Amino acid sequence: MRDQLSKVNVYIAGICSLIVTAGVARFSYTSLLPLMQSTAGLTEVGGGWLATINYLGYLVGVLIVSKLNNIKHKYVLYRLYLVLAVLTTAAMALTTDIYLWAILRFVSGICTSAGFIIASGLILKWLVHQGERGELGIHFSGIGLSIFIAAALVEVLLKLSVSWQYQWIYLSLMAVVFAIPAWIWMPDPARNMQNLLVTKVVDHPPSKTFTWLIMAAYFCAGYGYVVSATFIVDIVEGLPALKGHGQQVFIILGLAATPAVLLADRVARKWGYLRTLFLAYTLQIVGIILPTLSDNLLVIAISAILFGATFVAIVSLVLTMAGHFYPSNPAKFMGKMTLTYGVAQIIAPASTGLLAAWLGNYNFGLYLSAGTMLIGSLLVTYLIKRDENP
Repeated sequence: MRDQLSKVNVYIAGICSLIVTAGVARFSYTSLLPLMQSTAGLTEVGGGWLATINYLGYLVGVLIVSKLNNIKHKYVLYRLYLVLAVLTTAAMALTTDIYLWAILRFVSGICTSAGFIIASGLILKWLVHQGERGELGIHFSGIGLSIFIAAALVEVLLKLSVSWQYQWIYLSLMAVVFAIPAWIWMPDPARNMQNLLVTKVVDHPPSKTFTWLIMAAYFCAGYGYVVSATFIVDIVEGLPALKGHGQQVFIILGLAATPAVLLADRVARKWGYLRTLFLAYTLQIVGIILPTLSDNLLVIAISAILFGATFVAIVSLVLTMAGHFYPSNPAKFMGKMTLTYGVAQIIAPASTGLLAAWLGNYNFGLYLSAGTMLIGSLLVTYLIKRDENP
């Protein structure tokens, strides 16, 4: 007997959870960073530290999820994080104290694990036990969509000269709207436990060498991702020829990310996950480097497309691969993989903000980011040669 929820319902719930916990609770900060620096007294160093604290919160959230074996508890936590994501976003408007902002960004970071880890685990488990293809491309298309929706709202509000305080309030109200389907349609494992027990699944754990190397490669991807994802709007606004185009570039990035994960799923069916992963790493390196080579709007747009398309594809490919290794409890190994990704996200923003304040631009941070991605691509190449491709 199939679950009463349709696959469309479940995917919509997942996408909406990402809009709330990723688009609003995390990525909206990138859009608002230049405005907060110009009108709320936030410095480049302070902006970098707030981003780092947000990612530290995400890491703590992933740690919590990875320690939980009870799927019912994960579901309760998922719903709690939806509520907290809305509240912490709204609360950003109520203070200008950087220490209070830090606490709010930390809790928002914890909430982000709801969409990235808990929801993806619940959805993958539901798909496998419903006899569906165990792919997360549609779910992770919500990352790109969340960036686009949050950035588009900020862009409209900027045109209307809305203050940064009210922008946080409007973002939280938008989050409430998307939290409703995320709450209602995410499959409840307790309610559907009998269905889940019908189909037996067998884990296929990789070797220890593979596990350590793919974790190291994913660490590199985390570093490569976080610099551009956090500072792209500020980077573009810092280019004299492109001042005023930061939000548009971020919107392009989100639009590129939305269909890319679906394409990555199709390519992975043909090439395998690791070869597709190597292609994504290579293209992302190009996307990271381009802003250091030119301030031409077309070049920057191409950079945003390449970066947006690849960073979400990498996350989707790695977490789907992790789920295939451990279909009985996909969120546990997903959590372990994401911990390595999260550690990189803690290191990179603060150091990049300090370098930008010292050197006057983000170029060195981007070079460092691209170099780290290059190391990751070499690790993936080695794994391909080991022929342990799932």
